[in-house]
Amino acid sequence: MIRAIQADITRLDVDAIVNAANAALAPGGGVCGAIHAAAGPELAAACARLGGCPTGEARITPGFRLKARHVIHAVGPVWHGGRQGEAEQLAGCYRASLSRLREAGGRSIAFPAISTGIYGYPREEATRVAVATLREELAAEGDLDVTFACFDAAMLALYQKELDA
Repeated sequence: MIRAIQADITRLDVDAIVNAANAALAPGGGVCGAIHAAAGPELAAACARLGGCPTGEARITPGFRLKARHVIHAVGPVWHGGRQGEAEQLAGCYRASLSRLREAGGRSIAFPAISTGIYGYPREEATRVAVATLREELAAEGDLDVTFACFDAAMLALYQKELDA
């Protein structure tokens, strides 16, 4: 099942939430900063021990002070006009996140809109990539409970439109 809701991802009670991370897995701004703040300083320490993560991949840590049992740190691409493999890298984030969830024995996951903030990925295109990739993965690899946690009504509307298509 895939659904979209307007919610603070840091408050969701799921097996894993996804952090729109940077390659160093360091605390940043936006959703990354909010997740690190809510999880506590243990999250930054755990991330530092992982030694970074390449674009298009994901790493997993405990959720520490979050309701979510795990945080999956997915490094999305910076938008460079769409001709430098951005769609494939973004799809890779979603696939890798589901792989980390399954490896941890989880069944429920919440995603933010990866790469649509300071990384500049166009929201509509990012939404299409996210929904198509997750539909493909769930069809091939079994059912999981997937939530898009949208930070505002405009983002929620984009996900609803794509999910209804």
